[in-house]
Amino acid sequence: MKKLLVIAALAFAGLGVVNAQEGSFNGGVNVGFPTGDTSDVSSFAMSVEANYLFDVSETFKVGPSISYLHYFGKDIEINGFGTIEVKDSGFLPVAAAARFVASEKFSVGADLGYGIGISPSGQEGAFYYRPMIGYSVSENVMLQATYTGMSKNSNTVSNFGVGAMFAL
Repeated sequence: MKKLLVIAALAFAGLGVVNAQEGSFNGGVNVGFPTGDTSDVSSFAMSVEANYLFDVSETFKVGPSISYLHYFGKDIEINGFGTIEVKDSGFLPVAAAARFVASEKFSVGADLGYGIGISPSGQEGAFYYRPMIGYSVSENVMLQATYTGMSKNSNTVSNFGVGAMFAL
């Protein structure tokens, strides 16, 4: 299943190279603050992202997105038993991205796909979703606020994040 998803993502990303004149390539970084049960075992999250968005209209863009999301584990004190060190975890979300330009400065959007578990070894993947709100600081820089979640079998790994995207 994972191999099929990776092959599909690479094929989808290849479409961006063929039609490069019809869209824009973007890269970004985010810092996240874990929420829910994730905050019990993780101190913070960081991610890097790349997407290629095709112009469907003047106000709507879609395209493939790939990122690396890293949750930093924390030490948990258990009364009477000592401290347990929770390992970091990493995911490779492969998704379809959509953005709606609401005004000259604001946009909203979402990424939907699958977060492939990278580390620790044997980490399972999950359904990936990431709604976002963006504010354009300039033609090439957008500040964004996001919620990132990955859900499987009633378990969710999530964070609220802030970051920046750069038109490349």
